[in-house]
Amino acid sequence: MKLGEIITGGGGVLIMMLTLIQITPLKINPWSAIAKAFGRAVNADVLKELEAVKAGQKEAAEKLDAHIEMDDERTTDGHRTKILHFNNELLRNIDHTEEEFTEVLADIDEYERYCRDHPNYKNNRAVHAIANIKRVYDERLEKRDFLQ
Repeated sequence: MKLGEIITGGGGVLIMMLTLIQITPLKINPWSAIAKAFGRAVNADVLKELEAVKAGQKEAAEKLDAHIEMDDERTTDGHRTKILHFNNELLRNIDHTEEEFTEVLADIDEYERYCRDHPNYKNNRAVHAIANIKRVYDERLEKRDFLQ
């Protein structure tokens, strides 16, 4: 079959129609659709691998989020431990400097922020200790009798 026969026959008409449809302002783009289908057929393996990579990234992100959450919870547990230990020392009449109070108050701020942002975290263990530390701090601040 010669080029002249294709152009004068049905193939030429089909090519002309597809080109005209592509050029017209309609949203039908047959050449783009054909190219897209051809591209997907050629790149099928790459697209499959890309989907697998995306799934792996999602899984890794979920694991990372879980580790971050676990680390944040451990850090908060550490703040709570410091708070409870400090309160225990106050109950045993061990005096502290103003700087030590400032440090434990920073731990309290972080602990309370985490508890506020994570309502499922069990936080009732330090409520009374925090209240006592703040009360003693206010008393010491008023009397100006921190340990020197």
